[in-house]
Amino acid sequence: MPGEPDVLRAERDHLKQSREALTAMREHAESLSADAAGDWVSQQVLEGLLDIRIRALADHPDTPLFFGRLDHSADVMAVADLPETVYVGRRHVHDQDGLALVLDWRAPVSRAFYQAGPREPMGVVRRRRFGFRGGELTAFEDETLDGRELETSRLLAEEIERPRSGPMRDIVATIQPEQDVIVRAALAETVCVQGAPGTGKTAVGLHRAAYLLFTHRERLSRSGVLIVGPNRAFLSYIASVLPALGEVRVDQATVDDLLGTPTGTEEPAVAALKGDARLSEVLRKALWLHLAKPGGGLLFVKGASRYRIPDHEVRELVASLRGTTRYGAGRNALAQRLAHRVLVQMEERGEAPDDRVQDAVARSRPVKALVEEVWPKLTPQAVLFRLLSDPEFLALAAKGILDPGERELLLWAKAPRSARSVRWTSADVALLDDLADQMERTGSIGHLVVDEAQDLSPMQLRALGRRCATGSATVLGDLAQGTTPWSARTWEELLGHLGRPGEVTELTLGFRVPREVLDYAARLLPSVAPGLAAPRSLRAGLGSLAVRHVGDVPDALVTALIEALSRDGSIGVIAADDTVPILAETLTENGLDHAILTEDGVEGERVHLIPATLAKGLEYDHVLVAEPAAIVAAEPRGLARLYVVLTRAVTSLTVLHSEALPEQL
Repeated sequence: MPGEPDVLRAERDHLKQSREALTAMREHAESLSADAAGDWVSQQVLEGLLDIRIRALADHPDTPLFFGRLDHSADVMAVADLPETVYVGRRHVHDQDGLALVLDWRAPVSRAFYQAGPREPMGVVRRRRFGFRGGELTAFEDETLDGRELETSRLLAEEIERPRSGPMRDIVATIQPEQDVIVRAALAETVCVQGAPGTGKTAVGLHRAAYLLFTHRERLSRSGVLIVGPNRAFLSYIASVLPALGEVRVDQATVDDLLGTPTGTEEPAVAALKGDARLSEVLRKALWLHLAKPGGGLLFVKGASRYRIPDHEVRELVASLRGTTRYGAGRNALAQRLAHRVLVQMEERGEAPDDRVQDAVARSRPVKALVEEVWPKLTPQAVLFRLLSDPEFLALAAKGILDPGERELLLWAKAPRSARSVRWTSADVALLDDLADQMERTGSIGHLVVDEAQDLSPMQLRALGRRCATGSATVLGDLAQGTTPWSARTWEELLGHLGRPGEVTELTLGFRVPREVLDYAARLLPSVAPGLAAPRSLRAGLGSLAVRHVGDVPDALVTALIEALSRDGSIGVIAADDTVPILAETLTENGLDHAILTEDGVEGERVHLIPATLAKGLEYDHVLVAEPAAIVAAEPRGLARLYVVLTRAVTSLTVLHSEALPEQL
């Protein structure tokens, strides 16, 4: 391009000016004081807000401050009052006079950077993309939106294929039009994304969270945004995405973090039954079976006066409340209604009691004793303990819901001594959460992002649905990657359990996984998810796949790993969980440094040794898969697990096997 050095020089000057302006914005924020607040509480709140503002203005020297530029037509400038040129970046940056140097990618005017095209230029005459290396601007590429078809962007392809190391990066510079539509969906909408491997569904969900926080800042700062992932290793992997976009007030958790840390394990068949949505009705019946008929009425004595409520009136009050309210609220309401009946009798005798008298009666010993007799105070643990240890009680609660075989499966073979000594499982904590909500309402947040949702049980989904009952959700996953005994078969079924019906968008065009690798893994789809369309990849990736039959997998792994280390990028070695220690010992003996991925994630080392059950959601430039047959044999949905494992590669996949491959491959 003529004058290219001059153009690059001008753009680098703008980058320098923008970085200086961002530094000034941060220094100004740091100079502000919370002392102006009127009281100590206000000071603490203001200090917290200032700290968040300062953290959001952090400059990441290895990250480009802007990645695109839009030049508007004269007509649009006149009608929409837009500047001729705007730079699009990760956050808004302005100079001391308030002039915008960089516009946030989430601003309405920035939408054209992702959506404008030859057929609908959206007032843009030229779109410029920038190439960066280590935070330094190195190249640019112009697209003229004059009706002619656009060529594939070289810079866009390079950014997508750039070797990755460490945690997940944002994709703000490479968001595609179909992804941008999902990202900018309205807050009130619950969006479900069925995304094939490499389509960027996780990144889309995170960027939607960032977009909603930008667009509905005040509302969501009060109600909150929560990201739910399958395990802590996954959350560690994605943890840096939102802070890089300036969003530091988003909580991240696993389902067990939310519901309670499990301490026990159980057979998959038992866990699957406990995860069945029918258990919610069993729990409801079990809870209300604790109500009892009064042994007598209420006698309340005040001075020389005696007030009586006969037992049939007590039964009427209990019947009027039963099933119409939550258990805890009903218990409190019963005390108040008993006290009100007493007040009515006081008024009939010429007294003039007020609300304070009613509250005193409700808290009196006779009323509390009667309430405890007919409407006992319970804990979720006590109810579930009785249900899983008492065959007669379970039969009563599950009548018409579970058959005898299912009831037998639910019962503990050997019941613990008490509820306090139980080692609750992951499926149990979802049941406990359901009971807790039936007793007292669960609080709701503004927006929930759920990744790998296909692996959640109906009871876990119900628990998450309660946490966004007055908000909305972004549901992400891939039915083909369902690996749990209760994995969903359809998104409509899953969204029904979540209680958030929404539109399902399918992403089938991949940007990360090479086509040769994706086509190989897709051979498993007819067996694991026959209803899904086969994924496609934009990247041919010729030579990216190697399948080697070897005599000894650990020895062959050493050779393959040395070969992978000669190339740039991160390396993941994935194997069946029980073979990881053996492979780790082999790598250590051969002087190959590595780190074993655990539930809590991993730090350091270029080579990660990954149990197959923790591979979901992760990406590596080079992936070595050891003995696919062992991965398949390790669990009931082993083929789905293998599909997950084979689609973690961004640049190359090497499959090493001594046993026969699954017939689908």
